[in-house]
Amino acid sequence: MRTLLFIATLFISVNSMAQSFEKSIGNTRDEIIYKGTVTFADLEKETTFKWFTEGAATYKPDAESITYLKKELKNYNMVVLMGTWCEDSHNMIPKLFRVLRDTDYKFTKFTMYGLDRNKQGRNNEEEKYRVTSVPTVILFSGEEEIGRITELVEKSVEADLEVIIKEYLEE
Repeated sequence: MRTLLFIATLFISVNSMAQSFEKSIGNTRDEIIYKGTVTFADLEKETTFKWFTEGAATYKPDAESITYLKKELKNYNMVVLMGTWCEDSHNMIPKLFRVLRDTDYKFTKFTMYGLDRNKQGRNNEEEKYRVTSVPTVILFSGEEEIGRITELVEKSVEADLEVIIKEYLEE
């Protein structure tokens, strides 16, 4: 009985530590595609994703927007759909990470999904969140979507998030 319990516990532990995304090779040997739930730590660990580490290290968010977001962003959940193969994601996602880190955002309120080149997720996330372009950043108040950034920012990641929140609060 003890042996069976040990094996069951070990099986559950190993499965819970398994990656929650699929990893495949894209159009070129060095293009890696993540499909499924992805964390910033996953992006950081992938040695070929220099775009992520370098982009996050060099981005300097606007201090006024960061001050505003430190007070307000914590009240919202965020879902991001991105492509590890996508230049727009390579540009925006490291900046988003830097903004979230600088605002002390609780990553328990954050979910990110990798989509393949057909913009399909592992569990149809593209349908659930009605995504046609990546990256897409969606802010939620509870279950209500209050705004999104799709593919490109208007001004900057932090300024666009600030605008979404301010417009929502004015309603």
